[in-house]
Amino acid sequence: MAEDNKQDAAGGPDQAEKPAKPKGAKAAKGKGAKAGAGKGKGDRKQKKGPRSDAPPPVYKREQPPRLRGLFESEIKGKLQKEFGYTNVNQIPRLVKITVNMGLGAAVQNPKIIESAVEELRLIAGQGPVVTKAKADIANFKLRIGNKIGCMVTLRGPRMWEFFDRLVNVALPRVRDFKGVSDKAFDGRGNYSLGIREQIIFPEIEYDNIDAVRGMNISIVTTARTDDEGRALLRHLGMPFRSRAKEAAAA
Repeated sequence: MAEDNKQDAAGGPDQAEKPAKPKGAKAAKGKGAKAGAGKGKGDRKQKKGPRSDAPPPVYKREQPPRLRGLFESEIKGKLQKEFGYTNVNQIPRLVKITVNMGLGAAVQNPKIIESAVEELRLIAGQGPVVTKAKADIANFKLRIGNKIGCMVTLRGPRMWEFFDRLVNVALPRVRDFKGVSDKAFDGRGNYSLGIREQIIFPEIEYDNIDAVRGMNISIVTTARTDDEGRALLRHLGMPFRSRAKEAAAA
């Protein structure tokens, strides 16, 4: 009896013993599964496209601006002959152009700064700087640090291109244009010009603006007198009012 119970507990003689699986086969199977899983992940790799934060392409200029080439080839000789310069370094030339857009209404509505910055960027071809108040003025509800405008300073090729577009494209689009004043010099050959509407520039689309804004344009030269600065700008194509009257009379 006791022997029969022992046989039943051990599984009995009728139950067949299961063959033991070799350890090597199990290890090989596990390695094969891992290798297959790794292969599948590699097949799912997606091709990476261009990065969105990559810098924009840089285009090199092949030729100088049209107006600068004209200055070097013709205008310099005319100015030297007109004023009798003995040294070519005495010939006046452009140094920089500053475009400033004042936005007093930005104190009450700061959102207009964004649209003004974008418009000035299109006009000048360069990112402008936001100007801030430097003093507290209670009558205008102005405090130090308030954003009240934007400005941009142009030098080099961008300065020449902006001046070319200003005198040959933008100013002739002014309504009832009769020329600009030839007396807006500061005594040292620098000239200032006021623009009432930014829509005279072809880069600005009338349907996309939220308000008509003006700007001040200051042209800095190396001229020592107003006569030299006036002669320089006249040869570069600035349509002075006196010159327009002479052309109309002729």
